[in-house]
Amino acid sequence: METLARFGYAAKGFVYGAIAILALLAAFSIGGKTTNTTGALQTISQQSFGKLLLILIAIGLVGYVLWLLIQAIKDPEHQGTDAKGIFSRLGYALTATAYMGVASNAALLAFGSSKSAGGNSSQQDWTATLMQQPLGRWIVGLGGALVMGIGCYRIYQAYKTKFRQELNLSQLDSQQKSWLVNISRFGIAARGVVFIMIGFFVLQAAHQYNPQKVQGLDGVLYTLTQQPFGKALLALMAFGLLSYAIYLLLQARFRRIKIN
Repeated sequence: METLARFGYAAKGFVYGAIAILALLAAFSIGGKTTNTTGALQTISQQSFGKLLLILIAIGLVGYVLWLLIQAIKDPEHQGTDAKGIFSRLGYALTATAYMGVASNAALLAFGSSKSAGGNSSQQDWTATLMQQPLGRWIVGLGGALVMGIGCYRIYQAYKTKFRQELNLSQLDSQQKSWLVNISRFGIAARGVVFIMIGFFVLQAAHQYNPQKVQGLDGVLYTLTQQPFGKALLALMAFGLLSYAIYLLLQARFRRIKIN
């Protein structure tokens, strides 16, 4: 299970690396595009050996999902049963659900299906359905605030280097540790900014009663391009997502993984 979990972190890192490279190319006007995980998988499918890569990504993400479910249910890292622990374990379960969808998309594309779940349209459909329920608008707004809170906590984690205790970097010298920790901090902070922007889009949807306002990662990247100095902002975020991909690869190699 440990090997599968590490493979999962690597697969997730590969996908985020693809998103970052596509965004970076777009920022420098040499091709590329602003996209999300679904778009990245579609781009991978069009490359040489793309189908094989998608199969490996799908297997890896299934491993990542299983590891998240173990964290949520068995609590091998002793998050506990207090409010903070339950919130963390619930987060693992929700993340597992999301990445099961990404794994399914990868598998569908690998076997030649043009149908893949996810993307902004799916998020907007779910939001529209929820808004039609009693108190649905308030629930959507609360969800947006929660996502923004998660983003702020990610930035706090980056600032305090709380992720450092998850990694066993004893094999590296002090300069290597410093470089990798700082790259990871930049990546985690960039991911936090993405969460904050996504949460803001959800709050807008609730405030304006318009589910079309809900956007995912591709919407975040596109929004950056529409601001003053948009290309520079996109490049900065692309470097941040690339740093996040490197952080995930560090997790694959150096994370302390306790199954029992």
